[in-house]
Amino acid sequence: MRHDRLPDGFGVRIDPRVRTYSGGRFLVGGSPTRLLQLAPEAAALIGDGYLEVTDPTSAVVARRLLDSGVGNPRPRLLPSPDEVTVVIPHYNDAAGLERLLGTLRGHSVVVVDDGSDRPVRIPRHRGRCRVTVLRHDRRHGPASARNAGLRAATTEFVAFLDSDVVPKAGWLEVMLGHFSDPEVALVAPRIVAREPDTSVLGRYEQIRSTLDHGRREAAVTSGGAVSHVPGAALLVRRRALLREGGFDEQMRSAADIDLCWRLERAGWRLRYEPAAHVACDHPASLGRWFGRKVSHGAGAAPLARRHTGMVAPLSVPFWTVVATALLATASRWGVVGGLFTLIAALVRLRRVFAELDNPTRVAAIQLARGFSGGVWRIVSALCRHYWPVTVLAMMVSRRIRRIAMTMAVADGLADWFTHRDTGGLDPVRYLGCKRLDDVAYGTGLWWGAVRARTVTALRPAVPPH
Repeated sequence: MRHDRLPDGFGVRIDPRVRTYSGGRFLVGGSPTRLLQLAPEAAALIGDGYLEVTDPTSAVVARRLLDSGVGNPRPRLLPSPDEVTVVIPHYNDAAGLERLLGTLRGHSVVVVDDGSDRPVRIPRHRGRCRVTVLRHDRRHGPASARNAGLRAATTEFVAFLDSDVVPKAGWLEVMLGHFSDPEVALVAPRIVAREPDTSVLGRYEQIRSTLDHGRREAAVTSGGAVSHVPGAALLVRRRALLREGGFDEQMRSAADIDLCWRLERAGWRLRYEPAAHVACDHPASLGRWFGRKVSHGAGAAPLARRHTGMVAPLSVPFWTVVATALLATASRWGVVGGLFTLIAALVRLRRVFAELDNPTRVAAIQLARGFSGGVWRIVSALCRHYWPVTVLAMMVSRRIRRIAMTMAVADGLADWFTHRDTGGLDPVRYLGCKRLDDVAYGTGLWWGAVRARTVTALRPAVPPH
């Protein structure tokens, strides 16, 4: 674990979703939500929600804000783009490679030909970039190709770009600033669709692609809103990856997730920067799209073996599960028991916020948010990760069948409502695509568990509070 100081001039902006109490001494927010208590002197440094590092004291406060997830970095120092080598793992995608190289002007590029049927031939690009080609005689996989490029690079930073992506203008500069924090090892851009797709499936992918983590910047943490980032586009600190062993070449899928979690466990910071855009082609056919979703689900089993407790399909407090189960019975005693459970949780949560002004009100707000979010996660898991179990239960009980159908529709419509402004897809078509998406992922999840002979990836987790 390093304790490198943030440089002078580095800024931290309090996230707009964070709530402040008692003159800024208490901050509630982050992902997962937490209560951060600051000394009066530290709270005074933040002022109108922005803190600039000017001395060791402000550097400590800034680090605490970042690590708690209530603050977002605003770096002012920018490493030179000349200190970046672009590594492109390539396999049988000559057209994509040609397109990508045409956008990389002035960069040092390492193309790793991972056993393509036809060896890579680099066309002349009028000096736009300096290209080195490394070739594997047979295919070893993208993890091996990325590691080969990582070892061949000599610069301080390495950008990994798959051959089917196209970076947008300014992508590199936006991400480079994060490395003025000496503890940042990896930064990922937002991956968006390369071209508008008017098909139903294409419009759905523009809204709910597994590669796109949305518009909100975030720290990449295993328990947070952005738990990992895809390896299709990454900017990394080279020495950090070399120190942690790079990508695990034994993993045929989910090697990028494994890397994120190993870096986090080693004490490095990771960031998701949605202001940087990299465009990618989405699967054009239903078969390819479905197969990719199945593959994502199948990658959970090997991850669960390596990262115990971090791949749980469902993670909600025990009281949320109890209250939800009791209320779902719709019986008199079930409703009474559910309400009693919620009241007990409110009393316990009030103790956490006892030092705040009006702790009962704050506790009630946080309880409502936590309970509603927990119910949504339970319903979503029953429709996605545990859909085979849900279907079996539907076959033996008419009541469960009605409840499950209601859950499936409600979950899909709620998800559509959350993303309705981004794709223009009507709720009926969106609901159909969402359910198909869940069936594909759940199929891969269960198949991966059977193949790996472990149920670890299927086991829910109960957080400590």
